[in-house]
Amino acid sequence: MLENKVQGHPDKEDLSSLSFGTLAVHGGNMMDATTGAIRTPLVMANSYRLPDDPSTMDWSDPDGLTYTRNAGHNQVCLEKKLAAMERADECAVFATGVAALYSVFFTFLKTGDHVVVGDVTYEAVWRLFEELLPKRYGIEATFVDMSNLDAVEAAMRPNTKLVHTETIANPTTKVADVAALAQIAHSTGAMLSIDATFTPPPMFRALEHGADLAIHSLTKYINGHGDAMGGAVIGRSALVRAIKHEALVDLGGTASPFNAWLIMRGSVTLPLRLPRQMSSAKKVASFLDAHPRVAYVMYPGLFSHPQHEVAVRQFGGEHFGAVMAFAVEGGPDVQNRFVSNLRIVTSAVSLGHDETLIVHVGAEGRGGSDRYPKLFQKYGHLRLSVGLEDAEDLISDLSRALDQTFAD
Repeated sequence: MLENKVQGHPDKEDLSSLSFGTLAVHGGNMMDATTGAIRTPLVMANSYRLPDDPSTMDWSDPDGLTYTRNAGHNQVCLEKKLAAMERADECAVFATGVAALYSVFFTFLKTGDHVVVGDVTYEAVWRLFEELLPKRYGIEATFVDMSNLDAVEAAMRPNTKLVHTETIANPTTKVADVAALAQIAHSTGAMLSIDATFTPPPMFRALEHGADLAIHSLTKYINGHGDAMGGAVIGRSALVRAIKHEALVDLGGTASPFNAWLIMRGSVTLPLRLPRQMSSAKKVASFLDAHPRVAYVMYPGLFSHPQHEVAVRQFGGEHFGAVMAFAVEGGPDVQNRFVSNLRIVTSAVSLGHDETLIVHVGAEGRGGSDRYPKLFQKYGHLRLSVGLEDAEDLISDLSRALDQTFAD
């Protein structure tokens, strides 16, 4: 029987030769030997049976099933699936995306090290590198516009250990050239970690473009149903095993069996959900871009996007994600009124869900609004994550809300 295969189906092909859609269904799935259930069962145990002589065991070993904080059946199955979907050696799953991010920083950074970080990044990452890690652990960080490769190269130091950015930055949708950043990082001996939450496979695989680690908030597209939280770090075995041994076990950010089971279930439909979301997002972005009451739209699929050419080259020319930022003409009160007039689009945080979500964020971001484009500084922004609704229904909802907002 092949490792990482569906138990009871030894005649099936090795995972590495399967298409993404087939991997999403079968990757990591383990038939239940007790009942014969064909799907991985939910195993809620926090402990597993010990061997006859446990006296020589490593109680912090994440490679065996002993204690669910170290490893559990559902987490292990999910890790196998995600590693296969990324075409990678190994995966570690965590309770949240932030826990996954911190596991990378905790494992590979120490006092005196320097990090180059994207100047527009997730709020928790910003605070970690602006406040917590420098003040508490003496880890220095330089925030750099990742679209300016000369600036990235100039920011590198002899003690730079890590370059960290997002494939598509949250919330400005700035696109990072991963292959170019990998070359810069590796030329000085640093690692490159990529938060690929906005660009899950098969849309993009950062590891195949030179990144050392790909990080996902599983809460978003990979789960896709807005009902579970989780995070993952994926990469070479040596790196991921270090994360498991040094961060997963001793920091306690383990994914619960139930959340791992939910994400495993949700990931099955990722090959169906993601293309529809991206296709609808292109239509919605084009509608907003042409509307006279919309001040700006930032979406990598638009020709007006500053990194559109990079996005075309990096993402294959037709897929640009399903998140955009925009604003209507007017101040914060007008943005809020527009959101309140929406009937299908839901005002809520997060993204990658089955339903379309919108959130109004003001002009100020971490470190000040000067890190955002001038249009963001002037209007603030609305982050829109397109879901599975019919694109025409979404456009009608947005159109009606715009008419109502400016008719009031």
